[in-house]
Amino acid sequence: MHRPAAENFASTYAQARRKFLHAADAARLTTTSYPHPLPGRESEHLAMDVVVDGAAHANKVLIVSSACHGVEGFAGSGVQVCALQDETLRDRARAAGVTIVHIHGLNPYGFSHLRRTTHENIDLNRNFHDFSKPLPRNDGYRRIHPLLLPEQWPPPQSHEAALMELIQSIGVKALQAVVARGQHEFPDGLFFGGTGPSWSNLTLRRVLRETTGHARQLAWIDVHTGLGPTGVGERILSCDPGEPERRARAWWGPGITSVNDDTSTSAFLTGPMWTAATDECPQAEYTGIALEFGTVPLLEVLHALRAGNWLQARLQGSGPPPPVEMVQAIGHQMVRAFFIDTDEWKTVVIDQAKEAIEQAIDNL
Repeated sequence: MHRPAAENFASTYAQARRKFLHAADAARLTTTSYPHPLPGRESEHLAMDVVVDGAAHANKVLIVSSACHGVEGFAGSGVQVCALQDETLRDRARAAGVTIVHIHGLNPYGFSHLRRTTHENIDLNRNFHDFSKPLPRNDGYRRIHPLLLPEQWPPPQSHEAALMELIQSIGVKALQAVVARGQHEFPDGLFFGGTGPSWSNLTLRRVLRETTGHARQLAWIDVHTGLGPTGVGERILSCDPGEPERRARAWWGPGITSVNDDTSTSAFLTGPMWTAATDECPQAEYTGIALEFGTVPLLEVLHALRAGNWLQARLQGSGPPPPVEMVQAIGHQMVRAFFIDTDEWKTVVIDQAKEAIEQAIDNL
């Protein structure tokens, strides 16, 4: 892939989408867009954009996706733009008979509005359940929800002291395990998994049916940010244990981590997005990872998430909106938590993403 020149990474969703569409056009590829019902932060149109690079009905398909968690999309979008510009990589895929499906902006609303969640305040990676059955309970989250989301922002000093006392008592890892697991009781809360499928859930399922319905072998690299040491691309297992896990470790190396055995920086979570691949493409042998790039310390990320959730609740509520300055400040805080705007960080992101994509191509 090309080195991460500034023009391959964006500072807004609208800019990222333009770069992606331009890269697809320059590669003489067709973009299929699935419009989102709401406007973006700059009143721009929002969409989940899909580019199929290779044969339309290939037996071997690799999905590369961005912005499952909205604001995390700045890194993933840059990876996709670079991949579309990399003729050597594209030739490698064609020679191997692999079609690469780029899904840009899985959660375009969150990407544009600098939120991790969808317009429904749903964490997309906790939203893939059989909603005809009882949803998982998270009693631990219920107990700490008021501490995580205070009535005012910034929170009172006494409120933050109580939260820090809890963290010191149980530890950061234990707090993460409770909070990040997912919950379905508090629609305004953190890591809300929803009580029904989100727009992004339904649209992704449609995309999978339309683009991978003929695949016999299917791989998926979903790009995330916000966990782990700065710039380190953790490869987190995103497929079933057993044979799919053995394939993933053979393809991407023994260093793959898993939420199932406490080796990952990610907590165990319910309703993960990757299950849509096995739901919608049962004919395919599926193997996948989340490629998670570290940014800032975990508590800094948590503080930004709390601010972002508080802001969305106020913007969508009936009361007066927060001052413009506060809206902008929290937006900047969210970006800083999930994207490191330095050439060094972008370089290691691109290098590691290229390696993971090449490994998938070679092993499919």
